[in-house]
Amino acid sequence: EAMGREGVTTIEIKSGYGLSLDEECKQLEAVKKMASQSPFTLISTFLGAHALPDEFAGRSDDYINIVCSEMIPAVLEQNLAKAVDGFCENIAFSPAQIERVFQMAKDHGLQVKLHADQLSNLGGAALAARYGALSADHLEYSSDEGIAAMAEGGCVAVLLPGAFYALVETQKPPVSMMRRHGVPMALATDCNPGSSPTTSLILMLNMGCTLFGLTPEEALLGVTRHAALALGLEKECGTLAVGKKADFCHWSVRDPNELCYWIGGRSPSFVVKGGREIS
Repeated sequence: EAMGREGVTTIEIKSGYGLSLDEECKQLEAVKKMASQSPFTLISTFLGAHALPDEFAGRSDDYINIVCSEMIPAVLEQNLAKAVDGFCENIAFSPAQIERVFQMAKDHGLQVKLHADQLSNLGGAALAARYGALSADHLEYSSDEGIAAMAEGGCVAVLLPGAFYALVETQKPPVSMMRRHGVPMALATDCNPGSSPTTSLILMLNMGCTLFGLTPEEALLGVTRHAALALGLEKECGTLAVGKKADFCHWSVRDPNELCYWIGGRSPSFVVKGGREIS
């Protein structure tokens, strides 16, 4: 509802805070129930390979076995998600472990995404690109080779200034490399209790410009066209075009750049979802 008040009409929600078969499915079932009752489009992504549960301390391969052999098949069987995400990092899972998750997801016909290169460069950007990932998140430590691979693989870079701010990070994502290689850049709240407690996409527009050096045009593309591309929804929404869903907002501003100028706290005059005005 908070996101809706700022004009958001499509929201991706990831699991990853249950870290067991029952709890991960419970989270995704909650999203599915909300989607049936909400005016918004809700997209579920399975993030079982998010962190290592305490009971698997020192046995990360065993946990990945469960993600691959039990969780992914259950998610598919119950139609709970269309994509599988993972966290490739020293504090989470290795590239080899994420490859196992990706291969299982691909074998089951699911799209893949990745939390990549947030705290170090483990080659996550290139790994995501190699498996045809829709998107890769964070990317603060990605190399030129990794960004070039994303460009070749058609992978969207999802920038998360809220997490950068909340964690008091200093390593910025390589926006200039992304521009040079033509990688589409999306912006997201990364709303989560651990590292980005915000629901304001308008605030992310401002932070994307002030913290990461995006132009207003890049930031606005990041929450519209490129955001849709990161969800595989570019044929349905993200731009105003004949045949799409007619999801759009009306803002009382003189110039679109003004949406990036205000530090949050702005609401549209009205919102249209699927061709109908919603309150």
